Amino acid sequence: MKRRTLIKGLATGFSSLYLSRAFGNSLLQPNLNANIAAGPFKPDWDSLAQYQVPDWFRDAKFGIWAHWGPQCQPERGDWYARGMYQEGSDQYKYHVQKYGHPSKFGFKDVINDWKAESWDPDELVGLYKRAGAQYFFAMASHHDNLDLWNSKYQAWNSVNVGPKKDIVAGWAKAAKSHALPFGLSVHASHAWTFYETSQGADKSGEFKDIPYDGKITKASGKGTWWEKLDPQELYAQNHEVSKTWNWDWVNGSSVPGKAYCDKFLNRTIELIDKYEPELIYFDDTALPLWPISDAGLKIAAHMYNTSIKKHGKLQAALFGKVLNEQQRKCMIWDIERGQSNQIEPLPWQTDTCIGAWHYDRRIFDDKHYKSAKTVVHTLVDIVSKNGNLLLNIPVRGNGTIDSEERAIVEGVGAWMQVNSEAIYGTRPWTVFGEGPATDSAAPINAQGFNEGKGKPFGAEDIRFTTKGKTLYATMLGWPAGNEALVKKLAKNNQLGNVSSVSLLGNDKLSFEQTEAGLKVKLPENAPCKDAFVLKIEGAI
Repeated sequence: MKRRTLIKGLATGFSSLYLSRAFGNSLLQPNLNANIAAGPFKPDWDSLAQYQVPDWFRDAKFGIWAHWGPQCQPERGDWYARGMYQEGSDQYKYHVQKYGHPSKFGFKDVINDWKAESWDPDELVGLYKRAGAQYFFAMASHHDNLDLWNSKYQAWNSVNVGPKKDIVAGWAKAAKSHALPFGLSVHASHAWTFYETSQGADKSGEFKDIPYDGKITKASGKGTWWEKLDPQELYAQNHEVSKTWNWDWVNGSSVPGKAYCDKFLNRTIELIDKYEPELIYFDDTALPLWPISDAGLKIAAHMYNTSIKKHGKLQAALFGKVLNEQQRKCMIWDIERGQSNQIEPLPWQTDTCIGAWHYDRRIFDDKHYKSAKTVVHTLVDIVSKNGNLLLNIPVRGNGTIDSEERAIVEGVGAWMQVNSEAIYGTRPWTVFGEGPATDSAAPINAQGFNEGKGKPFGAEDIRFTTKGKTLYATMLGWPAGNEALVKKLAKNNQLGNVSSVSLLGNDKLSFEQTEAGLKVKLPENAPCKDAFVLKIEGAI
């Protein structure tokens, strides 16, 4: 079956029987174990389309994320638990040098090496709140399949192994202490295929044909630190390797069975019930395990019904990627490392990072983080298009952030102290902006990934937001000659007559509304760095 035909079918609600014939018996097998909360939302797309994005999320605009887990321990970047098993790769070479060969020291042993000994969640969340974050996200589980809470369904969890701490509980307590809505990201549905590299072996050299530890069993653990634990609960590799590795469950990917899907569902329902997140992010196309299982549909219905029961109305925010038109009504569309190029009719979110998703020491050493200026420009651009920004600050294995990261967070905070009025609680104007960068924006690719591919922002690039009758025009640079020109507010544009213009962090300014645009005389000294906000009355 062609992928485009399948996706069209999913959007229009093909029957379970039809999809089962296409994918086999594992498709859409119902889970009967999880206790799904009763309420108006049912586990199907039509019912989930009742969803309305809560106003608090639309007003919040900016969240910070600690995308932190055992893959941060080596401090060698993203997807370490997969890359360390790819012979000849950078992470493989690093692993052999630092830990030993992956037939002897696998990722399970990296988990054991992770202690999070300097982690202070309250201090970090406090820092992020001072920087202007209106919600906080922690990671609950990544593709490495380690649950970062005291899970009764997954023995491989951070209380039993590694740090011997309930990481999610620590973050949740800190978020509550700082009065920030708490979010959790869940990535573990992909462990089935993510770990397939661990089934391999070197094709040359000293360890040629000696299997890595991906298929090791509980019986091999006698006398080891992981005695009585079953590595297959972590690696999930009692299956043949995919003919073709894909992110989605199509085109040759190995498809997990019902037991795997059921376990994922039970773990996630427990996570929601135990820690009561207001937000949950899935690193999945649409929902986890869709369309081979209804687990994601059940989780979404449970999340929404639980929120209604707790608050008396729906306050939950749930995120998925690569959503079709129907699915965008059921949850919030998330764009990874990119942003929309237009004002979206429904609220959406960009998730991005100042460096690698998992901590990479080389980015600190080489000073390759995104600057506070880049973060501010990204935030302003996204908010002008009806979006929110979720920003990951990579955490080191020991639970701290480095000095460069701290300086970036503080830089964003300094800008927000002056200009947050143009961010929080705003809505888009009739157009999102003007300027040279508007015409050169790169298109979205798959999950997103158009970040930084367009023309850099400059002083002529302006982004608009509104609050009531007030229009905010944020200049993404300081104009030459201390004079701004807002072309969209030209006399002949059938807008209202501008009655006052002020600069946030300064005072009222002299201006003239001409046929070329609104000309504004700026002060000699800017009130802040990176971006500068004109507060305009009378135009709308």
